[in-house]
Amino acid sequence: MFQPLGFEHRETLTSLGRMVYYTNGAPPWQKSGQKNEINEKLVFIHGFGGGSSAYEWSKVYPAFASSYQVLAPDLIGWGRSEHPARNYQVDDYLNVIREFLESTCQEPVTVVASSLTAAFVIRVACLHPELFKSLILTTPAGLADFGEDYSRSIFAQIVSIPIIDRLLYSTGIATRDGIRSFLEQRQFAEKDRIYPEIIEAYLESAQQPNAEYAALSFVRGDLSFDLSLYIQQLKTPTAIIWGQKSQFTGPEIGRRFAQMNPEAIRIFEKIENVGLTPQLELPAVTIGLIHQFILLLQKGLDTQVIEYT
Repeated sequence: MFQPLGFEHRETLTSLGRMVYYTNGAPPWQKSGQKNEINEKLVFIHGFGGGSSAYEWSKVYPAFASSYQVLAPDLIGWGRSEHPARNYQVDDYLNVIREFLESTCQEPVTVVASSLTAAFVIRVACLHPELFKSLILTTPAGLADFGEDYSRSIFAQIVSIPIIDRLLYSTGIATRDGIRSFLEQRQFAEKDRIYPEIIEAYLESAQQPNAEYAALSFVRGDLSFDLSLYIQQLKTPTAIIWGQKSQFTGPEIGRRFAQMNPEAIRIFEKIENVGLTPQLELPAVTIGLIHQFILLLQKGLDTQVIEYT
């Protein structure tokens, strides 16, 4: 897998198997023979899609390596982590996210997460607020929000048909053309921002043994839920970043979430001309916003939502 300079991969065990994560444990961030004096941790968790992995945040998290111990996991079923042959459900990922944080973070931590995974993180924070210091989330959506259930779409119904689902994965998802099509149609606002390394990283993850199980659970809609039913339970200080051209989950959904819980969701930032993953499409802008929002959330803000657009 693609691994930034100065980062090494480590492992922790979850109830669903071995989970790999990347951390700044090598030069230039960790000098030989010197004790690492960085104590505060910062966690980056990727979203879902054909070939997703911690690579999604790899153009962003090295910018924080001099100030934090960065942890960027491959979720179970993705990247280098184990790929159990199972039909994944929402509780599977709620559990492994909680288990990962409990095993790697001894103090409340800031978590940066994206899309459906960001919605999972909100639910984990509602149940276990003691694990979190703050949340910075890009396009958090449960994909069944406010009654608009993705699992009822024609594509999700087709992918639910046995045999056809595996055929679609092997021929339409886990290929270079399939990956490029997914990135163009689902994740990016501008096609020319998709360069070959991105496609190769997604393809390598998508072609891991048993990678189809988690991906098909996602595209069938098995992992979808209505985040609006949980958002008011959130207490953790939160900032939301939303790409203005996010497919299927437009910024109006994010605004509704923010308006439902202004005490927790302190900041809502819409980015023009960007899609679902600003961390890949405009990484420098995303880095700047994360730096800014960490400071603002630590200082504490008025309960009124700050919207920058």
